[in-house]
Amino acid sequence: MTIALHPTAVVDPDADLAADAVVGPYAVIGPGVVVGAGSEIQAHAVLERDVWLGRHCLVGYGSVLGSAPQDLQDAGVGTRVEIGDETRLREYVTVHRGTLASQATRIGARCYLMSYVHVAHDCVIGDDAVLANAVQLAGHVQVGRQAWIGGQTPIHQFVRIGEHAFVGGGSRVPQDVPPYARVAGVPLRLYGVNVLGLRRAGIAPDVRLALQRAFRLLFNSDLTTSAALERLRAEPDRPREVDRLLEFIAASPRGVLRG
Repeated sequence: MTIALHPTAVVDPDADLAADAVVGPYAVIGPGVVVGAGSEIQAHAVLERDVWLGRHCLVGYGSVLGSAPQDLQDAGVGTRVEIGDETRLREYVTVHRGTLASQATRIGARCYLMSYVHVAHDCVIGDDAVLANAVQLAGHVQVGRQAWIGGQTPIHQFVRIGEHAFVGGGSRVPQDVPPYARVAGVPLRLYGVNVLGLRRAGIAPDVRLALQRAFRLLFNSDLTTSAALERLRAEPDRPREVDRLLEFIAASPRGVLRG
């Protein structure tokens, strides 16, 4: 099978494209780029350098991946972008290479980044995450698996968005968002457990109830965070999801959003 390479596309000799890759008009593929089987690079997209693109991915019109990080201390020499299988990046998405601090900016498998999303240096996005139009991730942001972030939402550098969390569109996120949480607004507010998202993900009813109880103790009681964590840790037979919530909060360097 021959690569479907448009005659106006420019591909560096050091790039490695799968035999069935599709490269559209005026696309630019730079050195060190690897494009997996079945992936498509649409018109005017640029994979500047050192982008590792998985299988069956889509890079939309005008997107730019693998540019140098916007970090005055680090030009990103020798760093890269890694994108997992079946991830779709729509029109005008930008993803910068990592700095020497982490070596790579990473986007997981089966993610969906809608138009005009920006992913800055050293970000890590887990599998199956969805970022709606014009979400803006500053450097070192972490987004957990199956998290949803609504459109036109800026995320402060080093913030973590927990797995299965839902962030409403038009919000501003300056602190860590707990796993399984539903948050929105400016200033950002916590609205409890993302019950609908958990139900869609197949999380069992008893686990959802355990998470709701944990949220009440952590965010809607008179207990301090440390006291609530201690009480929840003392409970036997906790679901692993509650343990993940507790671990996330205990490890938060920026502080976790409260109600």
